[in-house]
Amino acid sequence: MRHGEHDLVIYRCSGGIAEIVLNRPDKLNAISDDVALSLRHALEQFDDDPDAYVGILYGLGRAFCSGADVKQRQLRSDEEMRRLGGPQGRGPKTADMLFGMTNWKPVISAVHGYAVGAGLRLALETELIVAEEGAKFQVTETSRGVDGSIFWRLMSKGGATAFADEVSLTGRFWTAEEGAQAGLISRVTDKGTYLEEARSLAGAIMANPPLAVRQIVRVRRAEMQSMELAYSLSEARDLHLSADFRESARAFAERRSPGPWLGR
Repeated sequence: MRHGEHDLVIYRCSGGIAEIVLNRPDKLNAISDDVALSLRHALEQFDDDPDAYVGILYGLGRAFCSGADVKQRQLRSDEEMRRLGGPQGRGPKTADMLFGMTNWKPVISAVHGYAVGAGLRLALETELIVAEEGAKFQVTETSRGVDGSIFWRLMSKGGATAFADEVSLTGRFWTAEEGAQAGLISRVTDKGTYLEEARSLAGAIMANPPLAVRQIVRVRRAEMQSMELAYSLSEARDLHLSADFRESARAFAERRSPGPWLGR
């Protein structure tokens, strides 16, 4: 089934390249429960599509993805947080999106505007990142008072340990150019050309025998999944019930500076 233009995630395929498009531009493609479910379904459709060999994930509007939908997910009541196990609830989680597939097709993130929080995590878990010059990234979890150690793990895996230390601990914005210098981003493009470059990179991948490509993806994702499992076992799950997390989420929703922090 082909997704329509009004769906939260659009799926389309042409010439062997599938496009998985986040379609919530009025919210900077923030990930709500419904977006997460739609994205998982679109990725499964890509995996099942015999005409699709490489996927490109990108967002419509002014940003790739601004992270979790704070008002829906992070302002849940403490009772709901306990019942659902955290802000992401019981549906598909960011960490689940690329795992459990059977055909191991590579996905390229084409990033413009912002990729922060859950949006950054999605990009880091895809095989390659193409980013428009000036695109901004951020580990928002640090400033929100929740466990952002998975970002440190994902970035350190790429050899960017010192950079990962800094941006994870400070929670500062960093640019596509910085990410490329640290080895996290494959290509930085001129304004307005990030999709064209991602399609060119997809074409270069498709010049190879697909089974050889998929074996690399399969091994890479197996390592990523083992990293995610280790994180899930060590994750500080009670942080989403802390007073500091609650204050940060409220401050974001109310568009004010958070604090003071209580350390509890």
